[in-house]
Amino acid sequence: MEDLNVCFLGDELVAGYGDPRALGWTGRVMARTPRKQPIMWTTLAVPGETTTQMAARWSEEVARRSTHTGINALVIGVGAADVRAGISPARSRLALANILDGASTQRRSCFVVGPPPLPGVNPDGMAQLAHASSEVCQRRGVPYVDTFTPLKNHDQWNTDVQVNGGQWPGQAGYGLLAWLVLHRGWYEWLGLEQPFSAHE
Repeated sequence: MEDLNVCFLGDELVAGYGDPRALGWTGRVMARTPRKQPIMWTTLAVPGETTTQMAARWSEEVARRSTHTGINALVIGVGAADVRAGISPARSRLALANILDGASTQRRSCFVVGPPPLPGVNPDGMAQLAHASSEVCQRRGVPYVDTFTPLKNHDQWNTDVQVNGGQWPGQAGYGLLAWLVLHRGWYEWLGLEQPFSAHE
């Protein structure tokens, strides 16, 4: 079995900021990912990072953590920084496209997790960012997880985020994000059989 190296790119939500269990959604997802041998996974998060900033720095950082004897995979968590900074959906779309195209050239399999709704961030802007991200992935055949639509009117999510001033989720919110990722193509992307517990 080949070595598997997974790098997670994104902002403070990819780092699990504010989670009392210090797992975030990435830790929860990896804990539910079965493998006959260990997976090397690394979180390369930068708080408040826009997609443009991510596009400028991802390649060098990911290259340092790549395996030369197996499979290199890249997970991109799109955050709210573009909306907060007033970056247009077109620029966000271009930045994400540049990352995915660069990764494809390097033969890195990609998986994208869209931005979740945050009460402290313009909902129309977040919806546009989510749509733009989805379009980029669809055109390239890259798996995309929509977190905005299922969570925008989710009582548990909104309550959990409001506790933190509308800026980030807590334990329950990160659990919801992890559930969405695990049930929207994660196992299929990695070529793994979905464990029975993941159906819960």
